[in-house]
Amino acid sequence: MKKYSLILLLSIYLIILFISGCVPSKPTEEVEILPAERLVNKLEANRRRIKSFEGTGTLVVQSSNAENKASFETSLIKPDSLYLTILGAFGIQLAQTLVTTDNFIFYDDLHNTAYQGQLSEDVLKNIFKIDLPFSDIIDAFVGSVNLTKHLYKQPTKYSVEYDKYTLTYVDSTTNFTSIYKIDIRSLGITSFQVIDPNGDIALDCKYSDFDYIENVAVPYTIDVQNVKEGQSVSIKYKKIRANAADISIDFKVPDDATIIKW
Repeated sequence: MKKYSLILLLSIYLIILFISGCVPSKPTEEVEILPAERLVNKLEANRRRIKSFEGTGTLVVQSSNAENKASFETSLIKPDSLYLTILGAFGIQLAQTLVTTDNFIFYDDLHNTAYQGQLSEDVLKNIFKIDLPFSDIIDAFVGSVNLTKHLYKQPTKYSVEYDKYTLTYVDSTTNFTSIYKIDIRSLGITSFQVIDPNGDIALDCKYSDFDYIENVAVPYTIDVQNVKEGQSVSIKYKKIRANAADISIDFKVPDDATIIKW
């Protein structure tokens, strides 16, 4: 009888463990629900907390014409400098790019040739293969979204659905709609969409695999799609550092390189 009682108690204990493992560790009811204004302030403060950034990982660029996949290393200093190295097999450098708000240098390691000139929309599109402003490209590599323009206005719609905040803004001038979904616990933005006046998705961004850096939820997986242009960039980081004292950009074209002014 004691044997059966012991088995029964053990079974009950295992069931309790199983059930407790299936229940969320922190239900939404226990999390402070922030009003829209305070939420946006916190999100923007978190974005600005990351001032320098360094990462290594895999980059996949797709367009209507081609798909390219490569390993990469990046360093950026906000708000105006982004350095990107594309690596081939065995870590061989294939190309290096330094972009600032005014100028760019693209260095082809294999041919020892550097292209340099003033930054423009066409140059950005040729380098990164996606039609986005430079500030948005910097944010994309960090996995953040700039909410500065929403700091002092109420959203058109604001809702809380279990573990997500949803912020919706409709631009009264362009009639474009921006939709942000934010994880309630981590305050990480998990998706961001821009919808045109016809109801079609123009920009679709997703962020996942978050970890905390400087008390900020930073995604290791980033997918950005410019749907209208048929372009996408997917980033999967293996390693990330932020705000470290030794993060810097020290890129110099070799003295014997061919320089082509763009």
